[in-house]
Amino acid sequence: MKHLFTLLCFVFCVNFIYAQGTITGTVKDASTLAGIAGATVSVKGKVSATQTNEIGKFTISASPTDTLQVAYLGYTAQSVVVGNQTEITIFLESTDENIEEVVVVGYGTQRKVDLTGSIAQVKGEEIANMPNSNPISSLQGKVAGLTISNSGTPGGAPTVRIRGVNSTNNSNPLYVVDGVLHDNIDFISPQDIESMDVLKDPSSIAIYGLRGANGVIAVTLKKAARGQTNVTFSGSYGFNQVQDRISVTDAEGFKKLYDMERANNKEVPFDYTNYSANTNWQDLILKTAFNSNNNLSISNSGEKSSTHISLGYSKQDGVIRNGSYDRFTGRLNQEIIVSERIKVGGDLSGSYWKMNPTNVSVTNALWAAPVVDVMFDENTYNAMPSFQRAQVGNPIATLNRLDGKNLTRGYRFVGSLFAEIKILESLKWKSTVYTDLGFNNSRGYTPLPYNFMYFGEFGGANQLFYDDMQKTAVSQSSEEFRRFQQDHTLTFEETFNDDHRLSAVAGFTTVYNDNTSLRGSRRDTTNNVPDNPDLWYLNIINQQTNPDGSYSGGGAKNTLVGGFLRASYAYQNKYLLNATVRRDGSSKFAPKNRWGTFGSVGVGWVVSEEEFFSNVEKINFMKLRFAWGKIGNSNGIADNIYLPGLSNGNTAIFGDNVYTALQAAYIPDPNLHWEIVRGMDLGLEIKAFNNKLSTEINLYDRTTTDILTAVPLPNETRSYFTNLGKITNRGIEASMGWNNSFGDWKYGLNVNYSYNKNVVNSIGDNINFQILGNNGANRTETGHSIGYFYGFKQLGIYQTANEITSKPAWNNSLPGDIIFEDTNGDGIIDDNDRTYLGTPFPPHNFGANFTLGYKGFDLQIEGAGVAGNKIYAIRKTNTFAPLNYETNRLDAWTGPGTSNVEPIVDNSRGNNFKFSTYFLEPGDYFRLRTVQLGYNFGERLLGNSFIKKARVFVNAQNLKTWSKVTGYSPEAAISSIIAGGLDNGSYPVPSTYTFGVNLNF
Repeated sequence: MKHLFTLLCFVFCVNFIYAQGTITGTVKDASTLAGIAGATVSVKGKVSATQTNEIGKFTISASPTDTLQVAYLGYTAQSVVVGNQTEITIFLESTDENIEEVVVVGYGTQRKVDLTGSIAQVKGEEIANMPNSNPISSLQGKVAGLTISNSGTPGGAPTVRIRGVNSTNNSNPLYVVDGVLHDNIDFISPQDIESMDVLKDPSSIAIYGLRGANGVIAVTLKKAARGQTNVTFSGSYGFNQVQDRISVTDAEGFKKLYDMERANNKEVPFDYTNYSANTNWQDLILKTAFNSNNNLSISNSGEKSSTHISLGYSKQDGVIRNGSYDRFTGRLNQEIIVSERIKVGGDLSGSYWKMNPTNVSVTNALWAAPVVDVMFDENTYNAMPSFQRAQVGNPIATLNRLDGKNLTRGYRFVGSLFAEIKILESLKWKSTVYTDLGFNNSRGYTPLPYNFMYFGEFGGANQLFYDDMQKTAVSQSSEEFRRFQQDHTLTFEETFNDDHRLSAVAGFTTVYNDNTSLRGSRRDTTNNVPDNPDLWYLNIINQQTNPDGSYSGGGAKNTLVGGFLRASYAYQNKYLLNATVRRDGSSKFAPKNRWGTFGSVGVGWVVSEEEFFSNVEKINFMKLRFAWGKIGNSNGIADNIYLPGLSNGNTAIFGDNVYTALQAAYIPDPNLHWEIVRGMDLGLEIKAFNNKLSTEINLYDRTTTDILTAVPLPNETRSYFTNLGKITNRGIEASMGWNNSFGDWKYGLNVNYSYNKNVVNSIGDNINFQILGNNGANRTETGHSIGYFYGFKQLGIYQTANEITSKPAWNNSLPGDIIFEDTNGDGIIDDNDRTYLGTPFPPHNFGANFTLGYKGFDLQIEGAGVAGNKIYAIRKTNTFAPLNYETNRLDAWTGPGTSNVEPIVDNSRGNNFKFSTYFLEPGDYFRLRTVQLGYNFGERLLGNSFIKKARVFVNAQNLKTWSKVTGYSPEAAISSIIAGGLDNGSYPVPSTYTFGVNLNF
């Protein structure tokens, strides 16, 4: 009996222990296989419950007959019977990826559904397969309200504008890469990007204070996926081509027009006896250029640590001969979980680039007379004809002479270290220190000139010419950029009674910027430096034999200090409130004016969460939101702007000595302070038809006051630097998408459109004050858009002398001249008839993206365009010498009735070269931006190979452009705010064709 009792006790204890066993497990996202932190795991019918940790793991007590219930907002809940399992992996399916996606906000992240501001996200995979070395270029056409003008120059950065131009000084956005503030992100490999978030409204960007007023593009870099080891390789290889040439005359057309011009100037026809060539200089300097982008990444994540390593290499040859750009990138990201409450980590990125700059301009090839051949013999180049010999060189001679004679290099290192402490489950402290170091240097060499053949003209003899007055020269330059930043934040997140969600972040930040530069050049008057890069240093030339040497240097530094607080509150997931306050101090302004307080507030109403909305069957989600913000802006302002600097003043003579006085370079306003940007944003978001249709509409109104401006003073060569003026940007943004699937097919169509109206409301109290650009062709003044085009309107061509006397005209107008509109109606044409001619900044931007998938195949087609702006073809205004003609001049006026558009061919008629609509072209265009076809190899094809995933694709970018511009590209040069929209033979933006492969091991 005693032994039986002991046996029963043993069995009971075993059963009890087995029944109440400890279950461990992991909750993962079914699509990404990443661990889900914060998921709730409970035992059905019991009070036992827990949450997953940061890598998705959990531990809970349960018996074999129990059912585990797993729930996380944005995912379909799962129920799993324990059975005999002691370790369980549970996969959750996302209910709506778009609504539940997380976007970057200042110093943290937030669910998109909780946003009260305007933030658009572009996933990394939409950027990785594009052939652009700069990832910003790949955003073109993808985000409403984002204007991007690309550069075809190898390594060139695009110009970016978010919701227009809100200052005359600087309108570039702020780039934030994993918390580090940058002015550009050309050191990042596109394949290393997880996502890019475009923060557009003042409510979203207010937390960045004085740096963020022009909008923010936040970049999140890839990290190791939890619980996985991955090796991935991405590579693309292809070529670039210039699709469209600028149409210039051939030899026959040139002779016809040049003889016409000489006849109009009462000169004899030119002697073309020795000029029998028909050279297309554009074809000779342009080429098909190679490009490639490669990236290898290795990531590993365990329970306590994660590591991500990536290496990248990209090469871009220029479509103008001899230009090239190579970039190497490397990155190491490491995170270590010290304990359940402490995590540390760091990130180190480095890049090295080298450039062989383009040694000839496109305009040189446009100007050169086509009647000249390149070479006279293998050792002698042909010179241009006498009428342009001094002004225009042989483009191929210039290319060959300077090829490889400039060594330009750059290094950049960006690093960060952080420590994070979870004080409580809902309270977390994080401290991060960052550094951004850049070092650029170049060495150049000017070799001896070539031999040139000067052809005889009008019976003269040929002459072999060598310029023995030229000597070799060397140059050096060095630049250093240093930025040090620190952020300390305290974050609180808690849910109360399932109805109230509160998150708040308070923080302190400092940013220190410092840069220096040195430049010098020397030319020897006695000896020549050999063509050897090892000798291209300034000290190779004795200073005593260098009377023409030049040297310069500079430097600047500034500091920004800020404290901030942001709070976000949601009640029952339907009433949203976000508020931000930040106080900044900037060393750019005088001590009494350098501190300012900025802030924002946003509210949202998720209408679809209301009970009355439950009867609306077709609409799954609807949110209304409104936000207001006030931000300071110090972008584009010189360091220590409150200090006047020094310049030379009047001279004085004392005896035999002449002394130069010193004076302030400008006169600063003692109350000088930052510009102030205020803005409102009203948004509507809708998802309908089982989330297949998504729509977002934003209305915004943004006003900048106290614009920092230099005002000319009467009877003074110096300016008064002060705050004045007001600029508004008002607009609408709309995006719509339809995504669906049936059977093995899936497809999507997403379109976006934005309109921005820019108005300079005032420039101070003086209504006559103007800011001019391009010799007055661009003007900024009260009542019009910033930097607008200002000139004459062409009505036609004067056909006869009688027509000149019967219409308003210049007092020296002749038949064949342009008729300008008498805009003020005073009966004469003079400078008072100049008027508003349009804006260089596109008010309309639009884009479209179509995707189609069938089994392993995928197709993507993207389009982008702008409308409403003008482009100034300033390249057509040069009259410093007889130059080659663009083909439109073949239709020039030659007598009554011959043309009512093209004036007479006569460069001496100065009125025809006054800035007018004759030189303006519509900037409207639509471009077939991307066509990409890919194939994903499935498990059946890969079999048991070591390759987990594989994809191959072909891609064509800038395949076709519909536009009326006569230049290489309709993408207007808008980097200059007060002098934008020029086409002076801008570097071509080419079409790009690539083949690529993505492998995952």
